[in-house]
Amino acid sequence: MLAAILLFPLLGFLINSILIAATRGKVSANVSGSIASAAILGSFICAIVAFTTLTGLPHEGRVIEEVLFSWISTMGFDLPFALRLDPLSSLMTLVVSGVGFLIHVYSVGYMHHDKTPGRFFAYLNLFCFAMMALVLGASLPVLFLGWEGVGLCSYLLIGFWYEDSDKAAAGMKAFVVNRIGDLGFLIGMFYLYGEYHTLDFAALRAAIVGGQANVELLTVATICLFVGAMGKSAQIPLYVWLPDAMAGPTPVSALIHAATMVTAGVYMIVRLNFAFSLCPTTLTLISCVGAATALFAASIAIVQRDIKKVLAYSTVSQLGYMFMAAGVGAYGAAVFHLMTHAFFKALLFLGSGSVIHGMHEEQDIMKMGGLQKYMPKTFATFAIGTIAIAGIPPLAGFWSKDEILWSAFASHHGAGGVALWGVGALTALLTAFYMTRLFCLTFLGKERFDHHEVHPHESPLLMVVPLAVLAVLSIVGGFLGIPHYSALEHWLEPVIGAHSLDAANPSMEWVLMVVSTVIAVIGVGAGYSLFVKNPDTAKGIARSLAGAHRVLFNKYYVDELYDLIFVRPLIAVSNFTWKVIDVIIVDGSVLAVARASRFAGEVIRLFHTGSVQAYAGFMLLGLAALLGYIIYGLH
Repeated sequence: MLAAILLFPLLGFLINSILIAATRGKVSANVSGSIASAAILGSFICAIVAFTTLTGLPHEGRVIEEVLFSWISTMGFDLPFALRLDPLSSLMTLVVSGVGFLIHVYSVGYMHHDKTPGRFFAYLNLFCFAMMALVLGASLPVLFLGWEGVGLCSYLLIGFWYEDSDKAAAGMKAFVVNRIGDLGFLIGMFYLYGEYHTLDFAALRAAIVGGQANVELLTVATICLFVGAMGKSAQIPLYVWLPDAMAGPTPVSALIHAATMVTAGVYMIVRLNFAFSLCPTTLTLISCVGAATALFAASIAIVQRDIKKVLAYSTVSQLGYMFMAAGVGAYGAAVFHLMTHAFFKALLFLGSGSVIHGMHEEQDIMKMGGLQKYMPKTFATFAIGTIAIAGIPPLAGFWSKDEILWSAFASHHGAGGVALWGVGALTALLTAFYMTRLFCLTFLGKERFDHHEVHPHESPLLMVVPLAVLAVLSIVGGFLGIPHYSALEHWLEPVIGAHSLDAANPSMEWVLMVVSTVIAVIGVGAGYSLFVKNPDTAKGIARSLAGAHRVLFNKYYVDELYDLIFVRPLIAVSNFTWKVIDVIIVDGSVLAVARASRFAGEVIRLFHTGSVQAYAGFMLLGLAALLGYIIYGLH
């Protein structure tokens, strides 16, 4: 059963790969897309069956493990390729396969006119296979195999249109930045194995929780693992790859941002919560980095013009929320927001793809406006996604965001918890504002496009139906985590433990929910007022704050700073080692030896004339020299 969840996407990848080879890449989007969609649908059905099976087991014993084969066995180290299904991994398989299936269906329409749809759908299936290996792995090495797999697939999909050098560079950037984080992951994994001699999750939990944990070593190990999570889940300072990942096709953006790659870091920390919970230093670091990332990315999003870039920085910000929750020990809240975010962010990205499709590849929201009447279905579903992420009740984003804010406020950090809540609340205000700005500039107000060049139109049914399904999930998904009645928290208890904050001042929690709602309404109202009712005022504010606007629009010049501090020195060092050490010293030394040998050979060749008289003359000269040396030596 678990193997089927994992292998269905792999089977789709293999079938499409064979078809590509047989047709020399000329397989149609309908054929390749149908195969890929059927594969991920098969995985989703198996995930539902597995989930149902899990519900029939006792609450504390909801674990199913399958050993597929012996993977690594050497020098006393025996590691099977084992899969583990528990409440956490079952939820992740449902989200990944369910949202993934909708994205696959949407892609059939979106990639209809692409030259190589078969290659796209093969990569998409391989991506889902890697993510399934990541969430189902029963040990850190199996998880890491999926971890690297999604990294490879992100490179292939982000740079899918590799003929464009900028898009190829974006794929390379994602690959390189993630390798930096992955080094930390590897070091952390080695630390754990060196101390506990196992990398199996169940065995690690028993050794750490049941034994005498080495907190100092565990702190070092968890910080290293967190570095890996920072890279994969785009946290400061390793977030820079994710906004550039918009270079790939829009369904790729939806898959990466909503259900797969960027959630991997959050999942890994929640999976190893038994280790992280014993390291207060690591948790403090996680919560601070998460809060800083949330606010930082939100501030950038308020001035971006590219519709996908706004959503990209929104993803970075929302991931910051999840890490902030994990940092205060609210692992259930982190998973809750991961799930709701998958629904509304997939909806928003696919909605943006529908807009781009209808606007003939235009992505600048300043060149849109008034699309409501041309794209009513996209407008309605995008509105639901906007309200959800803005945190307006009763949509899904409100419940999960509020759970995080409450967890931060009520955490043991004291004044630090209040500060975290303040950062989260300010981020929520900015989120509501920039998403309203995005929505208004895209769908409302005056039409700012050229009717002679652009003819907006609604997307086909294959693209609209997934939007409708995701819109419904964005409405109802939050009811799984209503405070004090959370079915999700109860379901995850065997993995993350009981939520200790449930008994803490429930009246204050409801007060903060009201405050959170007011903040969201203010953000929405400000956005609507500035960009629909008073657009001239918005332009005036932008002009009066031109310096700040320029800094935000250029993303605080972080890319330029990285280029100055890291990229250029690295290139300079590389050029020096190439031109001086490699070419001059190494190659020069080899060539010098060769030339010296050739010169010696030329000199020696002068004495090999083939003339007997010459050889006799050389002998006489040698004899004379010998006699001279003897005579000189006697005196």
